[in-house]
Amino acid sequence: MSKKRKQYSASFKSKVALAALKGDETTSEIAARFQIHPTMVSTWKSELLEGMMTGKGDRHW
Repeated sequence: MSKKRKQYSASFKSKVALAALKGDETTSEIAARFQIHPTMVSTWKSELLEGMMTGKGDRHW
């Protein structure tokens, strides 16, 4: 039996990505605070930046 993957809302992803952009905490600290894997922090930060550059903010979310 496979485990269902957790899905996160766009607002949650944005909150995490903005925290990463601030640069006040390390990726690991942010991941621990939001109880997610550090890779997700980096991915969502990159997606947010890409969306800002292309003007398609909701492209991935």
